[in-house]
Parts: sequence; structure tokens; C-alpha cells
Amino acid sequence: MASVSTYLNFGRNTEEAFKFYKSVFGTEFLGEGFMRFSDIPPSESMPPLPEADKNLVMHVSLPILGGHVIMGTDAPESMGFKLNSGNNVYLNLEPDTRKETERLFKALSEGGKIEQELQDMFWGDYYGSFRDKFGVQWMFNCAEQK
Repeated sequence: MASVSTYLNFGRNTEEAFKFYKSVFGTEFLGEGFMRFSDIPPSESMPPLPEADKNLVMHVSLPILGGHVIMGTDAPESMGFKLNSGNNVYLNLEPDTRKETERLFKALSEGGKIEQELQDMFWGDYYGSFRDKFGVQWMFNCAEQK
């Protein structure tokens, strides 16, 4: 079955970020959990990995809400990555209730920067947005009326 997920790249703290997200959503990692760069089979086409990068996260998947899965990786410069945190990706969550919206908003925004507090909007939803302590941007739209 076709699906859509969101992939997040981190400098060197994917494990910390995903353990935090797991604690907020109360879900379990898919598959084997954290796959490490040291799990990559050696190849002549790939240069040796620096010792400092071997324990970094190569891949992790976590279901969050409504069947949506976030995936992540560390993006080490030794492998040619140049990470630029920007404002081009938001995770948009649409919880079923205001209570759940407020719980998730409060938990995920802890230590982050709130852009817009939760409030009733002209389009009819209860909306808010923030950048979490890992630089990931989140939007909340809850259609439940007061």
C-alpha cells in the first residue's frame, strides 16, 4: 500500500531527537530500531568511515499520528552531507481533539521556540506552530470545535 512519510536529517543528534519523539507519541520504532552507519557493509566504492561517525544513526522510523511515519538520519560531513536547517519543512499534525492537540503541542514545543500559540483561526481550526529544540518545525490543525 502506498504511503507518505517525512524524512528528517540531523547534524549528530538523531538518536536524541527520536527518543524524545518516541516519549511524546508513545509509539515504538519500526523494524530494528536504530540502524547505525557501522551496519553498512564495506564496499570498495565507499571510503572508510571515520571512527567518530560509526555509531551515528543511518536510519530510524517512528509512527506518530494517523499512520504517518517520521524517519531520520544523522548527516555526517564525512559522507558529503551539508546540513542546512531551514524553514522548508513542517510536520503538520491534525489530532482528533483539542485536548490531544494541547498535550502534543506542549510536549513537543518544550525547549523550542513557539511561532504561534494555539488559537481558533478564521478557517475554523484550532492552530499553532513552533520550532522544536531540534530545529524541526511543527504545525497543528485541530478541527474539533469548542
